[in-house]
Amino acid sequence: MTAASVPSENVPSENVSPLLELDGAVQADGIDAGVAAHYGGPLTEQRRLLAGEAIVDLSHYGVLSVAGPDRLTWLNSISSQELRHLAAGESSETLLLDPTGRVEYAMQVIDDGVETWLLLESAQLPGLHAWLDKMRFTLRVQIVDHTLAYAVIGSMAADVSALPLSPAAPNGVLLVWHDPWNQVASGGFQYADAPTHPGAAWRWTEVLVPRATLPALRDSVRHGTVGVAGLLALEALRIAAWRPRRATEVDEKTLPHELDWLRTAVHLNKGCYRGQETVAKVHNLGHPPRRLVLLHLDGSDSVLPAHGDEVQAVRKLPDATEEHRGVGIITSSAIHYELGPIALAVVKRTVPATVTLHVQSQGISVAAAQEVIVPQSAGSVAEIPRLPRLGIRTPGR
Repeated sequence: MTAASVPSENVPSENVSPLLELDGAVQADGIDAGVAAHYGGPLTEQRRLLAGEAIVDLSHYGVLSVAGPDRLTWLNSISSQELRHLAAGESSETLLLDPTGRVEYAMQVIDDGVETWLLLESAQLPGLHAWLDKMRFTLRVQIVDHTLAYAVIGSMAADVSALPLSPAAPNGVLLVWHDPWNQVASGGFQYADAPTHPGAAWRWTEVLVPRATLPALRDSVRHGTVGVAGLLALEALRIAAWRPRRATEVDEKTLPHELDWLRTAVHLNKGCYRGQETVAKVHNLGHPPRRLVLLHLDGSDSVLPAHGDEVQAVRKLPDATEEHRGVGIITSSAIHYELGPIALAVVKRTVPATVTLHVQSQGISVAAAQEVIVPQSAGSVAEIPRLPRLGIRTPGR
């Protein structure tokens, strides 16, 4: 299975990419079926991707648009990010939460002045489309699924206009989404207290292109006009940048605080939306029950843990024996060209930052040193002073 494998979804035959016809292409499975996991050299592909010399085929992603004069105020009222004043061509990301503040959907957002475009994991598209349709009421909005017309291509090139791509611009504005992860967005909050956040160097871009141009893009790769990298390369760099992904880091209990997603996907000073009360309460008065960590894995057994593998902590018992307790799960893993085997994991908040963890994978216990992303102290930023308890006073005191 690929590094990002989780249970597979049905992949329409029309979404199997022409770039899989390239020499060396190995198709991904699970949630990423339909595009390439790699083209024969995942580590080399990482370097080329970082250098801006390669593209990544994300044509299995879903594409929705919301048109109509009420589109931005409507999306703003139901999701976590401030979108009312999104300018044409400006990029953002937002989350749809359930009433208890858990993450349901994650959307990459770009507006072209006429329509708001939402890029998301393909498995999430049917549910999101149905939910948005249900929430329209009498507002002047129209939701359209454009997945069969447009495909997503990713790159880390400083100037994507130099690549042999044909960005879509149905309303006169190029549909190019720039990931905001390289800085804390306006109204956001970062829990990670690293001197230099690895996301600061993350310059990820996704370009919407007409799906009909994919065969020409395949030919450009064959002619050496541009390089190509698979999803294994992208996943390794994403994990190293501490960048959460909806399909892998999120489960039915996930709060955005646990993944440090308040950094770019949540505006803490906007008006009400579904789940906003929980977001504010955990951030101001409480602590997220779990926290995201980066794990540096022992690679001596040549075992790379997979999504869902259990993370355990070792505790010494009074009789000097050891007890292994489950404290979390692996969400993503990869072989990084510099860091070696790494993973993102969600663990209980109470797990000490200094403890060595072990991952149970394929019947082997893999030692893992944790690098803190979300600290145990995350939350409770309001620092409301505690009032002294009023006890019973006895006479003379």
